[in-house]
Amino acid sequence: MTEEFEARFIKPIVNASYPATLASLSLFALQVTYLPANFPVPLRFVLVLGGIMFLITAVSVFFYTVYPTRRRLWTIGATTFLLGLLYLFVATALVVIL
Repeated sequence: MTEEFEARFIKPIVNASYPATLASLSLFALQVTYLPANFPVPLRFVLVLGGIMFLITAVSVFFYTVYPTRRRLWTIGATTFLLGLLYLFVATALVVIL
């Protein structure tokens, strides 16, 4: 009973927590960039996009774990995770360049 409960209710939350942590870090970095007024707008925009992509990934992974037959959720999760990583790389490059 405990293993079934864990597989059904706890596993989706644990799986979704990894990309959700990346989303929260991206949004925290966005909040930090709002403190000084001289941060460029493209950096803020890229951080917002990265955070949104990781939030979509977390939701997709959560529901894919609940409904494993929905392959589209896995595809959406993987694509948005890669896009979120790309946006974070761009944000890092913008920080170094600017």
